[in-house]
Amino acid sequence: MPLAVHHPISYFQAVIMGLLQGVAEPFPVSSLGHGVVLPRLVHWHIHQNDKFFLTFLIATHLATAIVLFFFFFRDWMRIIGGVVRSLREREIRPDDLDARLGWLLIVGTIPAGIIGLLLQDPLRKLFASPQSAAAFLIVNGVLLLAFERLRLRAPAPDDHLGDADAHMARTLNWWRALTVGGAQAGALVPGISRSGITMGGGLIVGLSNEHAARFSFLLATPVIGAAAALKVPELFGSTGNGVRGPAVVGGLCAAVTTFFAVKFLLRYFETNRLTPFGVYCILAGAVCTLIFAL
Repeated sequence: MPLAVHHPISYFQAVIMGLLQGVAEPFPVSSLGHGVVLPRLVHWHIHQNDKFFLTFLIATHLATAIVLFFFFFRDWMRIIGGVVRSLREREIRPDDLDARLGWLLIVGTIPAGIIGLLLQDPLRKLFASPQSAAAFLIVNGVLLLAFERLRLRAPAPDDHLGDADAHMARTLNWWRALTVGGAQAGALVPGISRSGITMGGGLIVGLSNEHAARFSFLLATPVIGAAAALKVPELFGSTGNGVRGPAVVGGLCAAVTTFFAVKFLLRYFETNRLTPFGVYCILAGAVCTLIFAL
C-alpha cells in the first residue's frame, strides 16, 4: 500500500487561506496581516516565514494579479496601447489620456518595485509575527481614518459618473503618482494594507473613493504580478514539493474571491468611504492583540 503524502498545508487550509487572500488583498485590510494572524488564532502550525508557506503565497498572489489584469482587461489594452503610441511618437500628447495614465502607472510602480526588491524579505522576517501583525492592523485602521480626514476634497454624489480613467489622468500628476505608488512600500509590513494605503494616497491627492480604489487596483496589478512571477520558479523547484496541489487549490480560491471583492468594492466606493474598514482593522487588531497577550 503506497504511503500517504503529507502536505505542509492541507487542502482545507489552502481553501481557507486562498479565499482569505482573494478578499483581503483588494479590501483595505491587509492580506499579509490576516495571513499571519489567522493561523495563530485557529492553532495551525504555519508561520509566514516557513519556505513552504511562502511558496504557497506565490500561487495565491499570482492568481490575484491575473484576475485583476483580466477584470480591467479593456482598460489595460487601451493603457498599453497609449504607452506604445507615446513611445512611437516620442511624446505624450495632451489629449492622449490613455498614454498619460499608462505613464502615471509606470511612475507609480517604480518606487514600490525598487523598495520591494530591497526590503521585502528583511521586513517580512522582522515583522512576520502574529503579535506585530495585530499591532500593525491597528495602525492600518488609524491610517484609513486619517486618510478620510485629510482627503483633499469631500465626496460628491456624482463622483462615480463620467470616464474614471480620464478623470484619474487629469487629476494626477507625476509627483502625485510617485507619492501614491511609493506608499505601497508600507504594505511590505504585515498588517499594513497595500490597497488601503494607495487608496488613502489617492484621496489625499484629490481622487474620489471610487477613482482611488480603481487606481489602486490598476497600480497593484503589475506590482503583485511581478513579485509573484519572480518567485514562480520556487513553486516548481524543491521548495514546492508537497505544496503544489494545495497551492493550485488556494490560487483558484483566491481568484474567485478576488473577482467578487473587486466587483463589490468598485460599486461600494461609488457612495461610501474607507471609514468602516478603518474601524474594523482597529477592532480586529485590538481583539487579536488581547488574545495573543492572554
